[in-house]
Amino acid sequence: MSEHLLHPFPGLRPAPGAAADVAAPPYDVVSFDEAAALAAGRPWSFLHVSRPEIDLPPGTDSHADEVYAKGASNLAAMIEAGVLIRDDTPCYYVYRIIMGDHSQTGLVAATPVDAYLRNVVRKHEFTRPDKEDDRVRQIDEVDAQTGPVLVVHQPQPAIAAILKEVTAEDPTYDVTQPDGVRHIVWAVTAPADVQRVADAYAPVDVLYIADGHHRSAAAARVAALRDGRDGSTDAHARFLIVAFPTDELHILDYNRVIRDLNGLSEDAFLARVNEAFDVTPSSGPARPAHQHDFGMYLGGAWYALTTKSAPGSDAPPLERLDVKLLSDRLLEPVLGIADPRTDPRIDFVGGIRGLEALEARVDSGEWAVAFALYATSIEDLMAVADANEVMPPKSTWFEPKLADGLVSYPLDV
Repeated sequence: MSEHLLHPFPGLRPAPGAAADVAAPPYDVVSFDEAAALAAGRPWSFLHVSRPEIDLPPGTDSHADEVYAKGASNLAAMIEAGVLIRDDTPCYYVYRIIMGDHSQTGLVAATPVDAYLRNVVRKHEFTRPDKEDDRVRQIDEVDAQTGPVLVVHQPQPAIAAILKEVTAEDPTYDVTQPDGVRHIVWAVTAPADVQRVADAYAPVDVLYIADGHHRSAAAARVAALRDGRDGSTDAHARFLIVAFPTDELHILDYNRVIRDLNGLSEDAFLARVNEAFDVTPSSGPARPAHQHDFGMYLGGAWYALTTKSAPGSDAPPLERLDVKLLSDRLLEPVLGIADPRTDPRIDFVGGIRGLEALEARVDSGEWAVAFALYATSIEDLMAVADANEVMPPKSTWFEPKLADGLVSYPLDV
């Protein structure tokens, strides 16, 4: 019998009727100005916890001590005011997100940090130390994990059945955010029901991080910090996740823009591109229809690129990724982008913004060329993780995003 990866916990969540006031987008998908605008006139918005610099004087360093302290005091104020309540016993929470005609339903739970350290909760990206440091400070200061990690698992009939049963009841929360995305939560609180959910998820023996590598790494570091600390509970030995079956997830493309042509003229650049790709002018935006196809926007015109000698299905998982292929055959040898994680000449545009966002970047004159990619599949993501490999940065864009504030995991229980 494998270890249990999805545990119930006594969640910290909005009081009845307060969910719409509390729910907020994730801290890392909004700028300071966007966060301030979204939280204006909304004193209980969770952005006051996740982006507390909006409550401090303009220009305050977002990593200053007072920012983390302000987040902790804002969370304490929400609890004191009764806006957030804590369940008395360990619970599960079923979470459904609806964006347009797409719907996905998963489980909010806590998973062992040890499983993450032993690669039972599998990763596929490197993390940046500065972003890890920020989340470590935030988690430790507010004494809770407030940003869930999005993970996926293989579908299971028993899981589908229990989720269908839970979601047939009236939800605990039903909130539509300003972006039109609907977030619905069912709290599973009765001990017998909690056990039935646990039994349904017991066969899950591996989880894959889809979105939240920095939050996972930070949770592991907080666990190490708190081991043996006076007054510390063992809650830090687990971290907050929302687990979805792989067949429910929605992955979008993650596109690239490059600031210059590395000293080449447009004609010379096109000639170099043609060495690795068949280049065909397109009358409109060239959205790739298949893996190993790309769109390119250059000089006000779109081109369709088809990879010459594309990797076969028997190639190593990492070599099959379009983000790796584009980097190896064009970005590095032609444009000189050796490290996309650190090179300021490259930027990334999430597929949710559409191909017109690529046109706008290049047409502005600040960027020279844009590339549209075919979305990475969840199967390729898992294959890379299973091989203990690491994807290039910004390989996947998951949409819709989880909301912050609907369920948090307190570390003082």
